[in-house]
Amino acid sequence: MHTRRVAGDDLLSRLPAPTGALSWVRDGTGLVGWGEAARFEVSGPDRFAAADRWWREFTDGLDVDDEIGVPGTGAVAFVSMAFSDRPGRSVLVVPEVVIGRHNGHSWLTTIGNVTGRRVEPVRKPSEVKYADGQVSVTGYRTAVRAAVERMQAGELDKVVLAHDLLAVADIEIDHRFVLEGLARRYPECWVYAVDGLIGATPELLLRRNGSVVDSRVLAGTTWPHDGMSDDELAAALLSSGKNRDEHEYAVTSLVETLRPFCSTMSVDGPSVLRLPNVSHLSSDVVGTLSETPSLLALGEALHPTAAVGGTPRADAITVIEELEGMDRGRYAGPVGWIDGNGDGELGIALRCAQVDGPTARLYAGCGLVAESDPDSEVHEAHAKMLPFREALEGM
Repeated sequence: MHTRRVAGDDLLSRLPAPTGALSWVRDGTGLVGWGEAARFEVSGPDRFAAADRWWREFTDGLDVDDEIGVPGTGAVAFVSMAFSDRPGRSVLVVPEVVIGRHNGHSWLTTIGNVTGRRVEPVRKPSEVKYADGQVSVTGYRTAVRAAVERMQAGELDKVVLAHDLLAVADIEIDHRFVLEGLARRYPECWVYAVDGLIGATPELLLRRNGSVVDSRVLAGTTWPHDGMSDDELAAALLSSGKNRDEHEYAVTSLVETLRPFCSTMSVDGPSVLRLPNVSHLSSDVVGTLSETPSLLALGEALHPTAAVGGTPRADAITVIEELEGMDRGRYAGPVGWIDGNGDGELGIALRCAQVDGPTARLYAGCGLVAESDPDSEVHEAHAKMLPFREALEGM
């Protein structure tokens, strides 16, 4: 394995083929990759530990020539973990080729004797049709209403329910076309692709760089409506008791889970993160590790956060299983990359779809508390599906 310096270039434009893209890019920096030098799939409640063990064993056997030596150089695996213990399927992919850019460094990493590959033209679908997924809008509204009743009865404080939508294009979906559309419209988000799961997440579950870890928590959402200006929407979001409660549950859950690993911690927020389709309450959490757990070990402890599961965690997971009525797959699971030192970045797989040939299965979910309104949550889920829909249709 060899990592060398290269001239800077647009990362997504380097992806050569319509499928098989690997990506973790935000505002022009990050990593892209292609090819498969190695692959590991796992399911079940021990998936994080098994993936971490496999990655340590794989990297122990590598001969790495890295002339740069920053996070993301040398050995790298792209990671996408299932949301649930079962059925679930998690995957780590080690590319044959990785191109990265960060803090003024640009690099190319190759495994084995990799030859040059011609970049195929990017293709745009001419037509996209939509159909209900496993959970229709009507079914989602019914599930939300049932969850609200259970929270009003005091069974739990918060739960996140999701539903899906099928999109069928007239040609095989070009992963690069969707990624480029997402990156252009959502530069504040991490645009990702791992084993056909493609999306743009605004939420960083965890970044590990040596002894420093940080996370960006998003919970509490509004979207353009009623002719309100951006400033009016932001002010209403910050003053909303329902959204502040939802956000506080998510921040408290993350801090309490991460605290045993850290000697110091700080929280900055909430503020408002504005995106083209929605705005979120956002808080940044930074910690100093007291020991050296790997990124995957930390991810196991944190997942699922209250932002995608609920509070209390065990009760929320039970309600999701009873009311949601679908397999989330890797939606709302950790997604990102890890290097040979155990450093890396994991986001939460949101604003995404699982792409297979001409078909994409879109997901969106909403955090619910006792004050949630089912009709409003349906509109919020629709707003959260817009990023992928617009990228797929080329809007």
